[in-house]
Amino acid sequence: MTEGGPAGPTVASDDKRSALLAALDGIVAGTLAIGSATLLAGIVTVLGLAGGQPSPVAAVAAAFIDRTPPWLKDFAIATFGTHDKLALLVGTLVVLAAVCAVVGLLSRWRATVSLSVFVVVGAIGLAAVLSRPGAVAADAAPTVAGVVLGLWYLARGTQPATSGGAGNPSRRLVLGAAIGATAAYVGWAVGGGAARATASRLAAVRTLRVRRRMTVPEGADLKLPGLTPFIVPNDEFYRIDTAFVVPRLDADSWRLRVTGMVEREVEIDWNALQDKEMTEALVTLTCVSNEVGGDLVGNATWTGWPVRELLAMAGPRPGADMVLQTSADGWTCGTPLGALTDDRNALLAIRMNGQPLPFEHGFPARIVVPGLYGYVSACKWVTELKVTTFAADEGYWTPRGWSARGPIKTESRIDVPQPFTDVPAGTVAVAGVAWAQHRGVAKVEVQVDDGPWRTARLAADASIDSWRQWVLEWDAPRGSHTLRVRATDGTGQVQTGTSAPPAPDGASGWHTITVRVH
Repeated sequence: MTEGGPAGPTVASDDKRSALLAALDGIVAGTLAIGSATLLAGIVTVLGLAGGQPSPVAAVAAAFIDRTPPWLKDFAIATFGTHDKLALLVGTLVVLAAVCAVVGLLSRWRATVSLSVFVVVGAIGLAAVLSRPGAVAADAAPTVAGVVLGLWYLARGTQPATSGGAGNPSRRLVLGAAIGATAAYVGWAVGGGAARATASRLAAVRTLRVRRRMTVPEGADLKLPGLTPFIVPNDEFYRIDTAFVVPRLDADSWRLRVTGMVEREVEIDWNALQDKEMTEALVTLTCVSNEVGGDLVGNATWTGWPVRELLAMAGPRPGADMVLQTSADGWTCGTPLGALTDDRNALLAIRMNGQPLPFEHGFPARIVVPGLYGYVSACKWVTELKVTTFAADEGYWTPRGWSARGPIKTESRIDVPQPFTDVPAGTVAVAGVAWAQHRGVAKVEVQVDDGPWRTARLAADASIDSWRQWVLEWDAPRGSHTLRVRATDGTGQVQTGTSAPPAPDGASGWHTITVRVH
């Protein structure tokens, strides 16, 4: 048959179809491996056999987070905000799919090489699982089983169809993908003891003894359209942490230990904690990664037991100057001992805006410390407080280039009008929030273009630990205008106009926007 006849295009088409099926075969093998491993990881966790993170996808993502340089962390938060974990999950799955597709293509030429590469990928997942804090031998079982299942699927695909090994390729692909996806879904659903943890959280709604209740004063919330509410609802509160999978702890099995440089070690459980006399406090939390004008800041009412009373039970020894907080997922932060023992409302918090803590915000208990960025104070899912020194221990972010102590800087933000929006000429409300936790906000000023700084009207002051809303009635002339804001804290210190990035100790500068008046 001459070149270019009917056989030429048919052979090329068959070759492309064969390559596509091979790539899909590899992806389905990966889906089976990950799905079965995720399902088994959920079972291992529910049975109480897991020590760390037995799900290989979650373990790989968590290991990646641990090794993320500060500049990449800032980029991810700036780009994806509170959806950074979802972006990482999608990215992880895309990379795995690409690798598995290559594995499938390799099986067309060298089955042994293909299977070897698949084993290497599985070994990386296994190494990540075993690297997680608290990992035990049982954590490895789901990954090993998943890799074995994936290898079996790949090996059958490399056998000739006449041997009965491969079977109908299309049916095999669909069936394998369905089983893998279903297993993954069920595994994620049961993983972490979600049902038991949810029941535990619902049971946490009980009457507490509160020595001092916090009431938001009239006028603290200006209730202007577009202005962030004074109290941020729980489901709108920002979440930034290193937990790829949110820990869902059973409160009945939760324990908090005080260890280290203490006269006596102390352990407290959930029932004992709930029996303590609680304090309510309005505290604004701020992430150190928050850019000037950013939204990684929020205000809430927290209910909890003063940490100083817990530490007093243990009796810190002379020379101690830091408390290393540890989360259930292994994350740590180093907090100045003085910030946990002075008269500020540093709380072992169990409620947020009157409700049991959401899982995403630390249920069953977390630490809230006014005046410090979250990376050195706000430990969620807290399980240990180690009294120590800054010379002997470091929190998670300190060796990654962030400063050790992290006091919050005085900051302010314009919420309305939004940047680059058109507003009508005449009276325009320029409004926003300002914060200087544990110092309070004494004044907010707004500058229009290069004019004089004008004093804004402050909302009622609720607490030196919470932000204050502010508003300036601006007689806006037509044209393009630049607005900037600065705050003065309770000590008389004016917010600096010197711009600095978040690393290593928090962003600074005046929030500046441009609007068009027509």
